[in-house]
Amino acid sequence: MRFLDRTAIVTGGGGHGLGGAIARSLAKEGARVAVADRDRDMAESVAAAITATGGEALPITVDVRRPDQVQAMAETASKAFGEPDILINNAFTSCPDSILEADLDDWTRDVDVILKGAFLCARAVLPAMLERGRGVIVSLSTVNAHTYVGASAYSAAKAGLESLSRSIAVEYARHGIRSNVVIPGTFATEAWELRRQRHPDILERLAHWYPTGRIGEVEEIAAAVLFLASDEASWITGATLPVDGGLLAGNPWFGRDAHPDEQPPHGGGAQ
Repeated sequence: MRFLDRTAIVTGGGGHGLGGAIARSLAKEGARVAVADRDRDMAESVAAAITATGGEALPITVDVRRPDQVQAMAETASKAFGEPDILINNAFTSCPDSILEADLDDWTRDVDVILKGAFLCARAVLPAMLERGRGVIVSLSTVNAHTYVGASAYSAAKAGLESLSRSIAVEYARHGIRSNVVIPGTFATEAWELRRQRHPDILERLAHWYPTGRIGEVEEIAAAVLFLASDEASWITGATLPVDGGLLAGNPWFGRDAHPDEQPPHGGGAQ
């Protein structure tokens, strides 16, 4: 077990999406997991699923925009399980509106939850990590931070999160602390449910744009997060790891349209 006797905090860890998958995967590998979420019921659901299978988990209600609540989260986790060894920054919100259409409150909420929240969470756990000379922070970004696919506030906040992660990596590397980023592409979660109700085939349509021809599974993202959080990645810090089915590498449809007379077997361009 890679995380035996280690304490992890997963923000946005409730529900059936990525946070829940990461929390369950960490617990399966031996970690004591603080499942932190603004929705108490969702946090309790994931924590209960973990304990039901013999793991250790504690639900914590937190609004990551609130410094007092973030500090209380870190203290609660420490009292229950010991000082945090691992922080997973996964809490997010997403306003889908364009820049001119977005309400200022919605824009502020996205930036505050994603970027300010990660800053506050890092500040809450870093002192104990510095004292012990070890610790890992893994933050969840998005392909939106690298290419336009809408949701400008969410995208900008995630790009800022990547910069923050690099800052932490460089500032604290000599103290035994690592900070990395996973960049997920599209994967099937409850967050897509409302859009699927309006457009039942939306995920199939999105799969068309991925070189792999499919969208991802939450377990595939969780596996990358756990790798970066583990000792197997002991010399990796300041990195951004795309787990996106090749989306950021390029668009196969552009290559096909650019070279219509050449039909390479996998949709690439001419050499």
